[in-house]
This record gives sequence, structure tokens and C-alpha cells, in this order.
Amino acid sequence: MSIIKSLWVRAIIAALLGVAVTLSLAPWNYWPLGALSAASLWILWHTAKPTEILRLAWCYGLGFFGAGISWVYVSIHDHGNASVGLAGFLTLLFCALLAILFVIMGWVYRRFLHPRPLDISHALAFTGLWVLNEWIRTWFLTGFPWVFVGYGYIDTPLAGWAPVGGVFALSFIACLLGCLWALALTQKRLSYGVAALGASLLAFGGGQILDNREWTQSKQSTTYVAIVQPNTPQSMKWDRRYYSSILDNLGHLSERAKPGDIIIWPEAAVPRYYHNALEDLKPALARMNKQSQALISGIPFANRATQSYHNSIAVFAGGEGLYHKQRLVPFGEYVPLQSILRGLIDFFDLPMSNFSAGDARQAPLWVQDQVIAPSICYEVVYPDLVARGARRADWLLTISNDTWFGDSIGPLQHLQMAQMRALETQRYLVRGTSNGISAIVNPKGQIVNQTPQFEPAVLRGSIESRRGSTPFMQTGSTPVIVLALIALLYGRHRQAAPKT
Repeated sequence: MSIIKSLWVRAIIAALLGVAVTLSLAPWNYWPLGALSAASLWILWHTAKPTEILRLAWCYGLGFFGAGISWVYVSIHDHGNASVGLAGFLTLLFCALLAILFVIMGWVYRRFLHPRPLDISHALAFTGLWVLNEWIRTWFLTGFPWVFVGYGYIDTPLAGWAPVGGVFALSFIACLLGCLWALALTQKRLSYGVAALGASLLAFGGGQILDNREWTQSKQSTTYVAIVQPNTPQSMKWDRRYYSSILDNLGHLSERAKPGDIIIWPEAAVPRYYHNALEDLKPALARMNKQSQALISGIPFANRATQSYHNSIAVFAGGEGLYHKQRLVPFGEYVPLQSILRGLIDFFDLPMSNFSAGDARQAPLWVQDQVIAPSICYEVVYPDLVARGARRADWLLTISNDTWFGDSIGPLQHLQMAQMRALETQRYLVRGTSNGISAIVNPKGQIVNQTPQFEPAVLRGSIESRRGSTPFMQTGSTPVIVLALIALLYGRHRQAAPKT
């Protein structure tokens, strides 16, 4: 038996193909690997026995998530105080459970598409299945929308499609192109090569044309922001002994802002509930008011009437607004099955891990005559959530505490996803984090300026207010998801139709 026919060898190949997707994203950005990985999985499944497909799917998923969300280990070990062995086990378990999503995808493939001959309709069906798998990850069990192939194409000509169809449009195009080229190479038919070349020219050429299209317009209004990156160690943040020094550090850094600036403090920058912190912030606010400055900060909020707690962002000076985070991070902000898990290990008892989700219909922030669409940390990875908020906003604001990720790929992936939100909405995006990377992103999804990681810093810059909507802001991901479903059903119908 040939070594490539060995199930063990094919399982290892599947896992490595899953790892390749991570290499197509930040910080490496070897973008061809995303399409190559998806197309290679298609070929691997096609050549496999029906009994092997689900095992290969799970191995692919394990490599995919094992590399793509490896930063989970840092959160569990460094901040959850779990031992190396326990943190490794929990990370592996988490990735293994997420890999089941690829097993489900493999089951659908085996049930409806295998072992029919490869052709263009088959490539369309697999592409639809791939995109539906990504979409399911935005809502299944509250969602974990990380490691989408489309993010790797933000700095390519395909990026022009993002304001039209969002990140899923880029995933659809990349996966389909990869499959068409795989079809041409494996079937060695001129017609397939022509189809692959024609589709590539259309996708890249169309993307380049769309990239020059201005879907939104300038309001001829410039705002100056000063993003404060305090670099507060996570081990000190919730220790009351350091509360005064944390506020002093925020205040001293804010003194670098210019008169009239909108000062941004990151997620949970003030480690005390809103109603208790107001008195403590009076000296800083008085100084800011004298200089006509505004202050927006992340802060926990306690609703004493409902006995609920929120991860929030508030306007303290220069405007008004209070926003409660809608998409909470499991274990970090709430604990599933908490009656069972609380107390087992420190990771299940992290500070501020008992938050409630905010209402879906909340008003934007209003600061210095600017309407701002806020998102907190994890929320910026939800394309449709950000697009809805952007419809009535002049620019986007996201604050985060990426300290949880340590010196891993997590913060770099997180920033890349924030860049995609700016591109999808053609809005400036301001990103403030506790220890980096803080950044200003323009409407093309390009970083205008950024801070180094793990250093106290103040990033000051100008942003332009925008009006108007991109097609994606109006329709969200729905058209691409419908297209993916049609592609899957069309491919299934074409494959099942009897020959005449």
C-alpha cells in the first residue's frame, strides 16, 4: 500500500492543512494558503473512503483550531493559574470540541456529495458548504467567529469585495478559486483551466475596480483622538491595593492629549463599578473639561435595580452615552454551567466573570457632535453586529483588553478582524487596548498608526467622519449566506441528476 493511502498519513496531512489556514492570517499573512487549504481538504475528502471522511474532518478541525486559537492556552495558564498540563489539556479539549463543526461539515459532504465526480458544480457545492460552516460559527452556542479564511485577503485586490459582501464574500471567492484551480490541476482538462483563469481574473479584477469605489462620503469633519494604552498588568487590575495607582497612571498618560481631543481609555480601564468610580474620576474630569476634552472609557456597570452586571463603555465628559456589551466571552465574562464549574479551578472563577449581556437595541455614543458606534473586545469579530451599529455612526470605536492573550498571535488576529470591520463599513475605526495593539484604521481597512505592545503609550491622531452606507451595511451577510446555500443545493442537484 502506498504511504499516501495510509489513513494515519492522511490524518496528519489533514491536520497540517488545518494549520495552514492560520499561516494565511496575521501575523504571517501568507494568503494563498487559505484557498490552498480549503481546496486540498476538498480533494482529500473526495479521494477518501466514506468511512474515513469524518476522521479526516476531525483531524483537519483539530489542526485548524489548534493553531488558530492557540492563544487560549495563555488565558488558561497565565491568567487562570492552571498548570502547564491542565492548561494544555483544556486547550486541546476545547479545540477538539470545536473540531466537531468540521465533522458535521464532513458528514454533509459524505451524505450529499461523495463519491460523485469532480466538476465545477462540485466545487461550488463545497465552497457553499465551507462558507456555511464559517457562518454557523458566528451564532452556534453564542458564536465563536474566529479564523475565517476571508480575513487573510484584506491586503489583496479581493478586498474590494468586502464592502459588498463582507468577510464571507472573501471566504467564498477564495475557496471557490482554490477549488477551481485544484479541479484544473487534478482533472487536467483545458476547460477547467480556462474556468479557473477566467474566475481569477474576474475576482481580482472586479475587486480592484470595487476597491476604487467610494461607498461612503466624507462629512468634511475632522476629529482628534488620544488613545491611552496604560499597560496595566492583569494581575494588578482587580487588586484594590493598586486601584489608586491605576487611576493615577491613566490620568498622567491622559495629560499628553491636546485640548479638544477625545480621550479613549480601554476596556475595563477603571476597575470599579461605574456608580462607585464617578467620585474618584472627578479630578481628572475637571482637568479635561477645562481643556474641552472628552473622555470615553471602559468600565464595569452594576444595575442595582435588576441586580445585573455589565461590561460597559461610558462617556464621562464631552458628550453622553452608556453601552453594555452584547456578546460575552464564555468563561471570561460568564461561566456556562456555573453551578457545576465554579470553584473547580481558578479559571472558572476569574474576576468579573458574572456579566449579563446588554440589550440588542442600544443607542450609539454621542461625543462632540460625533455619533460613535461602540463595540467591546470580542464583539468586533461579529461582522453583522458591527455593520448594524455603523449605519447611524460617523465612525467606529472598539476597546479591548488583549492582556488575556499575552505575547501570542491573538492580539494580531484580533486587530486584523477590526481592520475588516472598517473596510466592510468604510468607516474610520479607533481601537484602544490595555497593552496593545491600539490603532487607528482608515475606511480601506489600512492601519494609519499603531502603538507597540506591552508599553504604556498615547496614540494621537485625526479621524474623518463618514456618512452613507456600503451594501454590506444594508444587507449584512444574508446575500452571501443565501448564495452559499444555493451553491450547495445546486451542486447537490447537478451531482444527483441522472446522465442523459
